[in-house]
Amino acid sequence: MTLLAQLAEAVAAGTVEVLDLTAPLSSETPILNLPAPFSNTVPFELREISRYDERGPAWYWNDIVTGEHVGTHFDAPVHWITGRDGEDVSRVAPRRLVAPAVVLDASDRAAQDPDHLLQIDDVREWEAEHGPLPDGGWLLYRTGWDARSGDQAAFLNADETGPHSPGISVDCAKWLAEQTPLIGVGVETVGTDAGAAHGFDPPFPCHSFLLGAGKYGLTQLRNLDRLPTRGAVLIAAPLPIVGGSGSPARVLALVEREG
Repeated sequence: MTLLAQLAEAVAAGTVEVLDLTAPLSSETPILNLPAPFSNTVPFELREISRYDERGPAWYWNDIVTGEHVGTHFDAPVHWITGRDGEDVSRVAPRRLVAPAVVLDASDRAAQDPDHLLQIDDVREWEAEHGPLPDGGWLLYRTGWDARSGDQAAFLNADETGPHSPGISVDCAKWLAEQTPLIGVGVETVGTDAGAAHGFDPPFPCHSFLLGAGKYGLTQLRNLDRLPTRGAVLIAAPLPIVGGSGSPARVLALVEREG
């Protein structure tokens, strides 16, 4: 039996589970809100074309209106000025969209401090316990923030000083981008950076360093609590938008289960 036949059989039998890490996409999906004078994306919207009626008696379909960075989405290098000469989302090689993934769980710390930042020592401690970061793989940073995803205000968690959500420190973002074999970082928050990252030096360091290094970001993931610490295979499927800085994506994980 070929490897692919074995995989298909394992999926059918349930010994390889397919987990959906994608948040539902609707007009209620939380979106990033940048302060003036910056421009913002539009929310997701369905615009009905016909629904089994005089506009089309046997079919139902819609136009969709959305931004590239709405809901669970993929950040391509060209999204940030540091990666302006890099790949747009249509140029990302398909083989790079299927990769191993590991989960670093900081949900207990984020529950105590919504501004919690992942540090280099946190990742090194994780590696000491669980082994090295995967070559060409994803680091999925679990904070428990997906529990807030049904409420825009709770998800952005903003006050008069700005949004408050967990993220990654400047030094750690630079280190992950430049000193690790990762292909990218995935998070449960509205973007790969912390809510307060507009005030960091540089601002939005995950975007600046990771995308500048030709790596990728995945945001607004869910169900990371159902993944093993290591051993999952991630499938990230953005639309191949020519010239696109990113795309809403369906993100799936293959997880081996006991037979």
